[in-house]
Amino acid sequence: MEGEKDDTAWKKVILEALPENLQIIINKIPLSFAKSLEEIRIREERPLMIFSSGRSYCIKQDGTPSLSPKGAYIVTRQDTKRMLQRISNYSIYAVEEELRNGYITLKGGYRVGVAGKAVLDDGKIKTLKYISSFNIRISREVVGSASKIMHYITSGTEVYHTLILSPPQMGKTTLIRDIARQLSDGFPGFTGVKVGIVDERSEIAGCFQGVPQNRVGFQTDVMDACPKAIGIMMMIRAMSPAVIITDEVGKAEDADAIEEALNAGIKIITTAHSGDIEDASRRPVLSKLLEKRIFQRILVLGNSLGVGTVEKIYDGYTMKNILMDPVR
Repeated sequence: MEGEKDDTAWKKVILEALPENLQIIINKIPLSFAKSLEEIRIREERPLMIFSSGRSYCIKQDGTPSLSPKGAYIVTRQDTKRMLQRISNYSIYAVEEELRNGYITLKGGYRVGVAGKAVLDDGKIKTLKYISSFNIRISREVVGSASKIMHYITSGTEVYHTLILSPPQMGKTTLIRDIARQLSDGFPGFTGVKVGIVDERSEIAGCFQGVPQNRVGFQTDVMDACPKAIGIMMMIRAMSPAVIITDEVGKAEDADAIEEALNAGIKIITTAHSGDIEDASRRPVLSKLLEKRIFQRILVLGNSLGVGTVEKIYDGYTMKNILMDPVR
């Protein structure tokens, strides 16, 4: 059935990652907040916080959310120490590669961002130490969220090269995850195709030990935690996808890899941080891609009807908006 997973399904995995005393506090958060929870923020010697329904709240000992830090539970050094032990399964060395990228992925595809002191080796981050901040992101699948736009980015058996522009936290990752699923599994009028996901930040498929925890389609292969430019080339050479999906293109080498994919006859669906086409055209890498008319469809996300609203869909050749009204 299409729709979101259980709104509080995150509790089973997330609570186990927390120290026992924080488990109790977070488990007491009112259901109305838990159902729309997006982040749990744990910062040493500062208030325990959550981000829910677009706002940040401090959490009291009894689980009560408050806009004020007064009376909030203050995270201790013991809390952060226990937190790191739990999310690393008591072996920092086992997660050192992920720490180098600033996060650890839990079973279920939930990602824990970490911050502390960077340890450098020849100018590159070797690992992190003195970790004192954690950001637990509650990823939610919305199966069917792309249904409203699939007929705009496909035509018969053809998939259009597509760029999705979006400000932060407007649902672009949720959208491309469901695009991957629908292109892979197929939908009325479209038989499925082979899809390759290059998931540099482990957010689209949410892999845990190499296995996608999110529903991305039965014909989908995932290159997890791999730089986009490298991952795209690896997919082209090894996995023969019909479509490659990736998130947040922004570097010159990303653009070069996208052009290589196009030259190999592979369709590309990707995203970029931008509020609209005008904003994108002012960014060096994106402006070059736009000038070359590489993308056949350009979607712009916003929140006029709520987070995840598709505000406009441009024909990439004429640059005319072909969407009559925003859809969500």
